Amino acid sequence: MANTFKSYTSGSIGTTLVDVYTCPTSTTTIILGASIANTDTNPIGGSIKLAKSGSLDDVFIVKQAPVPVGSTVEVMSGNKVVVEASDKLQMQSDTASSLDTIVSLLEIS
Repeated sequence: MANTFKSYTSGSIGTTLVDVYTCPTSTTTIILGASIANTDTNPIGGSIKLAKSGSLDDVFIVKQAPVPVGSTVEVMSGNKVVVEASDKLQMQSDTASSLDTIVSLLEIS
C-alpha cells in the first residue's frame, strides 16, 4: 500500500464549478488542506464542493466563503475529508476568473 503526498492547483476559477481533483481508481485520498485566494480587485465568495461518484449526495465543504481582496482563506483548518475513488473536489467563485486554489492531500493506493 503506497502513501503519496501531493498538491493540486487551479487558477482563475470563475462562476462555473471546476474539477480541481478527481480521486483515482483503487485509491482513497485524505484532503489535508485547501486554500482559496482572491485574485480580483473586489471581495469574492469562494465555494468547495465534494461530488460523490455515483451518488446524489454531493455536498459543499464551504459555500460562498467571503474572501477579501488580496487574501487567502484556509478552508480545512485542521479538519480532514476522506475522498473515495472517482469522487471529485470542485471549486467555484461568485466572480469570473477570480479564485486561485491549492489542495494538499495524501493518496493511499
